[in-house]
Amino acid sequence: MNSKTIANGIVRAVIILALIIALIYFIYKIKTVVIYLIVSLLLSMIGSPIVNFLKRKLKFKNTLAVLATLAIYGLVISGFFLMFIPLINSQASHISLLDSKAFSVQVENLLVQLKTFLNSNGLNADQILNKNNLTKYLNFNFLSDFLNASINTISNLGMGIASCFFITFFLLKERVIFMRLFKKAMPDEHEEKILNSFEKIDYLLLRYFGGILLQLFIVFILYFIVLLIFGVENSFIIAFICAILNIIPYVGPLIASVLALILTLLGNFNGVITSDMLYDSAYVLIGFFAVQFIDNNFSQPMIFSNSTNSHPLEIFLVILIFGFLFGITGMIIAVPAYTILKVIGKEFFPENKIISSLTKDL
Repeated sequence: MNSKTIANGIVRAVIILALIIALIYFIYKIKTVVIYLIVSLLLSMIGSPIVNFLKRKLKFKNTLAVLATLAIYGLVISGFFLMFIPLINSQASHISLLDSKAFSVQVENLLVQLKTFLNSNGLNADQILNKNNLTKYLNFNFLSDFLNASINTISNLGMGIASCFFITFFLLKERVIFMRLFKKAMPDEHEEKILNSFEKIDYLLLRYFGGILLQLFIVFILYFIVLLIFGVENSFIIAFICAILNIIPYVGPLIASVLALILTLLGNFNGVITSDMLYDSAYVLIGFFAVQFIDNNFSQPMIFSNSTNSHPLEIFLVILIFGFLFGITGMIIAVPAYTILKVIGKEFFPENKIISSLTKDL
């Protein structure tokens, strides 16, 4: 091997590496579009059996069957958001009793009591409170900022749902055409591998989504029991919303706990902060942590590991990576996307040592 061959190999490797980096950067810049495509692909996979049922059993035409399927999606999403209305009305009646100045005074009095308690136990209360910067939360002029952030979030969510529905419509409507074109574009020598990949992906994702539904149902029942024990208003709705948040791995349960704490406080609020409010909220928070302990040690390992045949540490790292790249949505789609990549790797690169070790249980 002469120096020219070595130099050409180095140049080729550098070019390939540069192209890979450029591709990753491009995907990162259009990550929102990538997320829309992945979500739409998952929706089309879930909706395909519904479309086939409507066409075969109810004799719907293809376009009408697709529209009916999207209408079902729309009803489910609308029903989810409509559940918030009684909860919002209930909490609004409690918030209307809030006198921000009086509330601020009450919180300051609680802080004085907290300082007295800490100092009496040999702790430097001023240092602890200043270090954690707790005093900044006594500013109750945050409602306008919170409202603006909520409006932006709702706007982005609406745009995302509309985009995913639009893409899903054509993926379902033209599914046969897409599959025909895809098969024509497939090299003959890889056709069997690709078809096998589709079958395995459908099977594993069906197991995964079935497991997710079972997990959410278990968490919902446990949350509901905790809220009922402490007599929290709108227990069913709060438990349902908090259970849905568990779709977001690791972060979702924390958000659910904070949400339950706030709603429990507001549900018991009648214009004055009482010790019973604080005790009930603390007990609910402890109950939610207990539910999450059960979920993290029993439900999630069964779903994320057994349904996708992946090690828990492997899943944890994948969720972290997708979370850093694509945010909350990335964490939600991490496991399905990783499962698809593993199946493709096993079919096309079975001799690679890394891929074979990761896919040995598939």
